[in-house]
Amino acid sequence: MATVTFDHVTKKYGEVVAVDDFTLQIQDGEFMVFVGPSGCGKTTSLRMIAGLEDITTGTLAIGDKVVNDIPPKDRDIAMVFQSYALYPHMSVFDNLAFGLKLRKVDKKEIDRRVKEAAETIQLTNLLQRKPKELSGGQRQRVALGRAIVREPAVFLMDEPLSNLDAKLRVQTRAEIARLHQRLKTTIVYVTHDQVEAMTMGQRIAVMSQAKLQQVGPPQELYDHPANKFVAGFIGSPSMNFLPVELSGSGETAVLRTDGLQIPLPSHYRSAVGAVTGGRFVIGIRPEHLDVAPLSGPSTTVQARADVVEYLGNEELLHVEIAGTDVVAVVSADRRVRPDDVLTVHLPLDKMHLFDAETELNLPRSAA
Repeated sequence: MATVTFDHVTKKYGEVVAVDDFTLQIQDGEFMVFVGPSGCGKTTSLRMIAGLEDITTGTLAIGDKVVNDIPPKDRDIAMVFQSYALYPHMSVFDNLAFGLKLRKVDKKEIDRRVKEAAETIQLTNLLQRKPKELSGGQRQRVALGRAIVREPAVFLMDEPLSNLDAKLRVQTRAEIARLHQRLKTTIVYVTHDQVEAMTMGQRIAVMSQAKLQQVGPPQELYDHPANKFVAGFIGSPSMNFLPVELSGSGETAVLRTDGLQIPLPSHYRSAVGAVTGGRFVIGIRPEHLDVAPLSGPSTTVQARADVVEYLGNEELLHVEIAGTDVVAVVSADRRVRPDDVLTVHLPLDKMHLFDAETELNLPRSAA
């Protein structure tokens, strides 16, 4: 079983806490993505699995074996780094075979593994080339192939697409996803790019300031973020936030901010209570806003288009609502132009409500 289990793992560098009380179980054969901003602890967590960082407190297990004190070479893992780290004087075949030769694997077995890996990642016709004769995407595939030939229990990938251009990133992203479907091996993938996380991961672990914020499938994180940080980090463009104050109670309760009054959705009444003056933050995703009437319950606000970003099939509208820059993603058919005065429709059923102090997402009732 190639499960990976963090049990209250903490990593400190002197007084600096890089990973704080991290508890997570990665299932056998799962594609798990660690995502978060720079310095959140995601790469440190990956390096602890690899054995490249010592654990300060807690235990880390691969399968049924606690590996805190086991050296990297004995952990049955293979790692793909951001840098390709290929030997420039060796052919693709020799780069793929090098690790196996060091382990004194039988020559016939090396030949079999290299050819199988080359076929899997479409490098068969490039085995005699040197790295300098390859494109960036081909070099990254060689780095992946070098991990594949090891036939490890766990693949560790540390931002392997960062050095590729936008088109190659999309292609290689799909190749890695297909590779996982074929091999069905546990993969732990680190990225700061939430689009990579959403499109590749079966589950995503969102980290911030050394702490694990939320773990779940991409759709769950998108629809039900645990807090304001996760809500703002998952989704592109990121969620819009408006600070508001509760006024009134029951069916007459409203959320007020500068020049804007939004009826409190009934499914939030029990969560906010009846305390007038309570402070909250409304969260609405750009793709849920529109300048045309919506089918469900909504409220409207007048706003002027400041910047319009044309993306072909859609437009990103920047408008000011209650003194805050708000982004809306609308169909290009709307034909919005800068300085147009718009009626922006805010859907009440898609609205999130966060406690202004704790930043936790308030629970919805089943109303």
